[in-house]
Amino acid sequence: MEFFNPILSIGAAGPQFIVPIVIIVFLLMSMIKIIKEYERAVVFRLGKYAGVRGPGIIIIIPIIEHVEQRIDMRTIPHDVPPQDVITKDNVSIKVNAVVFFRVMDAEKAVIEVVNWYMATSQLAQTMLRSVLGGAELQDILQEREQLNMELQKDLDIHTDPWGIKVSAVEIKHIDLPLEMQRSMAAQAEADRERRAKIIHADGEFQAAQKLHEASDVISKNPVALQLRFLQTLAEIATENSSTIVFPVPIDILRAFTNLMEGKGSSA
Repeated sequence: MEFFNPILSIGAAGPQFIVPIVIIVFLLMSMIKIIKEYERAVVFRLGKYAGVRGPGIIIIIPIIEHVEQRIDMRTIPHDVPPQDVITKDNVSIKVNAVVFFRVMDAEKAVIEVVNWYMATSQLAQTMLRSVLGGAELQDILQEREQLNMELQKDLDIHTDPWGIKVSAVEIKHIDLPLEMQRSMAAQAEADRERRAKIIHADGEFQAAQKLHEASDVISKNPVALQLRFLQTLAEIATENSSTIVFPVPIDILRAFTNLMEGKGSSA
């Protein structure tokens, strides 16, 4: 019985070691963090900035250090909701856009601004109203690429202190009032009619020029007119269902009259 007393004493004391062991295992597990390839972990030590860590496995000292935020370093496409914009020529429109941006400096994104994503979103909405509000409707419809570049440049300047790079801004849709749509449709129809009339008048002018040139050629060579007359007769002769009275010029018959007069004199 004396041999089994130490074993029984250890077995009785075993539950006392379970809680410390569990705490140690929990602390060890909390020390190890796995950061994905596209993420960065901003670590604070006793409330102070301690650096950006990752990707891969990182070690965090329990209680003393903690991961303040995991920052996604990929490009984020953000859809700007439709904004009410009054253009420079006092036209009320709704415009929405998409902004492509990414975090370039995780430290600034956490320390310099409370919520970098929300701040960028709100700034994009404000810039969209500001830039488009200073342009006329015609410029917004026709110079969209230039406005996209201006928006991208202004947003990039304002988000640079936050460690955010705005790579592109694209205006997606412009919603016009119904009255403006009708007015623009009428204007487009009038413009199409104007172009059609100009094209028709230009065709008439070119045809008149060609007729003038043809008349000059025929006036210099009367035989050309007779050949054209005979060609017209040949074209008309193909129509069997109608009878056409066509006056024959004397110049064509003159050769026959001269021939008959020559025969009479010889007889």
